[in-house]
Amino acid sequence: MSDWILGEFADEHTLLEAARELSPQIRGRVETHSPFPLHGASEAVGLRRSRLPLGALAFGLSGATAAYLIQWFANAVNWPLNVGGRPPHSAPSFVPITFETGVLISAFAIFFGLWLLLGLPRPYHPVFEVEAFRSASMDGFWLSVEADQPSLSENIAERLRALGARRVSIVSEQP
Repeated sequence: MSDWILGEFADEHTLLEAARELSPQIRGRVETHSPFPLHGASEAVGLRRSRLPLGALAFGLSGATAAYLIQWFANAVNWPLNVGGRPPHSAPSFVPITFETGVLISAFAIFFGLWLLLGLPRPYHPVFEVEAFRSASMDGFWLSVEADQPSLSENIAERLRALGARRVSIVSEQP
């Protein structure tokens, strides 16, 4: 069980500055919440580059290879037919299905990879307990910090106030 400490900031610049300042000092997750995408927010909270594009490439290439091998086996090895003078192993005729299968498998890898990486579906998050957090979708700029030890919650709350938070709330995550 962990605590989430929420701090509301006046504008996006103060929010990003607080995230840059606080992120290297905290072991838990630091997240920004705002009504629009903030340029530099991922760098401010210390996010790494995603491994999803590499996974999509690997799955796409393996899907394309599997599609090509299935076509080759079906047409050249298992059931060789001479249709219109075409040789049993005709690579140009295998290109459309190979390409489309690679794209399809890659799209599936991205879709399900995002579900796994983001922990979806997650209809509930502890920050929703704070009534004022509703402003995050309209005009509020919030920073949430996960404290894995409840004894650190007050220290993090004081640090958020020192960094310019207008309002600070502590929410305990229910098991």
